[in-house]
Amino acid sequence: MAHPTPLRSFLGGLGIPVAAHELLVLNGNVFGISGFVHRGIRGSIEGLAGVAGLVLSGAVVANLEGNGPVPLSLSLPKVLLSGFLVGLGTKLANGCTSGHMICGVSRFSLRSIAATATFFTTGVISSQIFHRDLPATSSMDWSLGPNGANLIALQAIPLSLSLILYALNPNASTKDECDCSKDQPPNPPRRALRALTFVATALQFGFALRLSNLTEATRVLSFLLPIHPAFDPSLAFLAAGALPLGMFLYHYMRGSERPCLGGDCSVPKGGEIDARLLIGSSIFGVGWGLAGICPGPALVNFGRALGAGGQALAPYASWIASMLVGGLLA
Repeated sequence: MAHPTPLRSFLGGLGIPVAAHELLVLNGNVFGISGFVHRGIRGSIEGLAGVAGLVLSGAVVANLEGNGPVPLSLSLPKVLLSGFLVGLGTKLANGCTSGHMICGVSRFSLRSIAATATFFTTGVISSQIFHRDLPATSSMDWSLGPNGANLIALQAIPLSLSLILYALNPNASTKDECDCSKDQPPNPPRRALRALTFVATALQFGFALRLSNLTEATRVLSFLLPIHPAFDPSLAFLAAGALPLGMFLYHYMRGSERPCLGGDCSVPKGGEIDARLLIGSSIFGVGWGLAGICPGPALVNFGRALGAGGQALAPYASWIASMLVGGLLA
């Protein structure tokens, strides 16, 4: 019988937008994990760096905790179907829970709000169909757990690296030099440091995600059963930590929008709520509600499986492989 973990989920939620904001300020990128994967499979060094940081965070967590992730409680065909639908849906919708729910909603993006509402709706429907047999949850566990304090402390390491990169930034000596509204070309990208930023912020994001306990698929599935004894509100506590802080950071702390490490500012501005967005989000939600896994937890758990000597490696590797196929076919 599972215990909801409101404190861990809330504190993990606070860490997630901090990592996303660092990537925005330093590189001008949205922290969209499905985008990392889809760009990485096509050879993007920065996308691969983001993927590597998430996998590395899982490996570190496995060594900290002394074990790997809980195996997915699904048959292999359902694991493959879930990954395929998530890959196809996130490519069509250009985002998942990190890019749309965390970053997009924080920007008050109407596209992201529509996408989030859509994939939550289809996720609930999918979970209702496939997971009505989940056991009831028990009383809330308000503790940090055996490794919560360590996971909070670990986030300070990549955070410190991001602060060093910001402090040494050569492209922000004056406001005019950094004003994206000016009609001037962007500074040349410092490619090695930009890739390092992807690794560092993904590492930090992965530690925060594991702290939140939302790497466990059954907690997500239980949240997607709102009128059921199995309902677990932990994801709501994560959102309560992540969204207000993300909104504050984006609207009051993002500065000039001229990336410190050069290159273009790639934050979406506006855009239509079109059929591709809604269809993609619907497909993603079905895959998400089928397995309770989206790209971020999958990559962190893959790293945990590697760090634990292969424990539960096959289902997460299969899910990720099928996600790649879905993205390539979109």
